[in-house]
Amino acid sequence: MKARVLIRPKEGILDPQGKAVERALPALGFEGVSHVRVGRLVELETEDGDELADLCQKLLANPLIEEYEIQVDEGA
Repeated sequence: MKARVLIRPKEGILDPQGKAVERALPALGFEGVSHVRVGRLVELETEDGDELADLCQKLLANPLIEEYEIQVDEGA
């Protein structure tokens, strides 16, 4: 099965990349954009989807400062 894991900083955690993007947007002509958070996307294939949450907790995300969302592609 194919899966996507979206990882982003938890609410209230400092996100310097998000702030840098947010500050740059008006100079590029994009007004009215706020609360920018930068995260990462991990795409993977696995035979056992039951292990995805454990994989995220132990390797892909830092559960102290990051939250993750698992999206499974059922059609794959």
